[in-house]
Amino acid sequence: MTHDMTVGSPTRLIIEFMVPLFLGNLFQQLYNIADSVIAGQFIGVNALAAIGSTTSLMFLVMGWLNGLSSGFGILVSQWFGAKDYKMMRRYIAMSIYVMLAFVIMMTAGLTLANESILRLMNSPENLIGDIKGYMGVIYAGLIATGAYNALAAILRAVGDSKSPLYFLVISAVINVFLDIAFVVWFGMGVVGCGYATVIAQGISALLCLLYIVKRFPILHLKREDFKFSFRYVKKLLSLGIPMALQFSITAIGTIIVQGAVNLYGAKYMAGFSAAGKIQNMVSVIFVSYGAAMATYVGQNCGAGKMDRVRKGVKSTQIMVIIWGFVLMGFVTVFGKYAVYLFVDSSQTEVVQAALTYFKAAAWCYPFLGSIFIYRNALQGMGYGFVPMMGGVFELAARASIVMIVAGKATFFGVCLSDPAAWIAALIPLIPYYIYIMKKQKESAYLSEK
Repeated sequence: MTHDMTVGSPTRLIIEFMVPLFLGNLFQQLYNIADSVIAGQFIGVNALAAIGSTTSLMFLVMGWLNGLSSGFGILVSQWFGAKDYKMMRRYIAMSIYVMLAFVIMMTAGLTLANESILRLMNSPENLIGDIKGYMGVIYAGLIATGAYNALAAILRAVGDSKSPLYFLVISAVINVFLDIAFVVWFGMGVVGCGYATVIAQGISALLCLLYIVKRFPILHLKREDFKFSFRYVKKLLSLGIPMALQFSITAIGTIIVQGAVNLYGAKYMAGFSAAGKIQNMVSVIFVSYGAAMATYVGQNCGAGKMDRVRKGVKSTQIMVIIWGFVLMGFVTVFGKYAVYLFVDSSQTEVVQAALTYFKAAAWCYPFLGSIFIYRNALQGMGYGFVPMMGGVFELAARASIVMIVAGKATFFGVCLSDPAAWIAALIPLIPYYIYIMKKQKESAYLSEK
């Protein structure tokens, strides 16, 4: 069912749209978390360190595809908000061409460069075999990842945030079952976790496609929709590429941090991995508010209702700040017990490394949440460059901290790279949002006169 966000209470609409997104993002996190939990509990600390060390690399790869599909989805939401369904379908058809081309190039290139990338990340020699095997399977299955991201983005663009949630729940359960089957029963090791992830993602993509075919006539594409147009492709790339770069630039920064963490050994790698997985789980509330903001702003911008954009951003900012303090309290009090999901309580060094990370980063969660609001609001209005520059500021902050402290200071110093990056990302985002809204208000005033 489509969902028109151009009428009604902005706060209520955003919350209603965000909740299914939150639950969906939570289950999406379960893919990699299930791999880590089962590897850590049934194979050992080295297996947890191996899979955990791929988090930043996975974010780079998945972030690129997610950024592309999110950019494409914003254009779909704008034309949906403008009620021009013919133009909306044309953009959907062209986005299929673009996504398929990127998936093919990425699969080929990353497979060839797999080991070289891992060595640049200072991956320990005793773990590199497992890491290479795991990532090789992930690269081979990028077609499933790309398909799910694209189809889910289209559903969210027309206001349906619930269906992708249901499909993710199903595929997350399948992923856990396959993890246990491949690792515990068949003894496939770390590579088995990769196969489980890819198969589960493929199932979620197939379910999205079948649902669109059955329930969304306005999304049914015809032969004329697929007539290739450089103009439409250029427009898609003008929004999708900056969003993909923004994800990827952020991911490059996390890869640099991971390379620094790897210098401290497997215990710190495992602790950093566990803390990162827990943080990703609790911070999906921010990601979900951001995704809701992109659709809300996209539809209202397409309908020319900029006052509603301003109200929606303001109310979401208040909600995110409150959540930031709630989550800070949660990881401070319960973080240690959450780490026990990944390793036995006897692994005191691993647990202490995770708690060190929380001590360094948790105080900055309100800043982290604010990034998603302003970045997605600007992207929803069609501005891609400044959100990408926010990623550049993040990268610069992370790289600076790592160059100063890696191998020269304690593990705590490396962990400070994340809060530094989150604060730095807001430096271009908030002033530019204020500038755009002020400029729009002045333009509306002159038009009225």
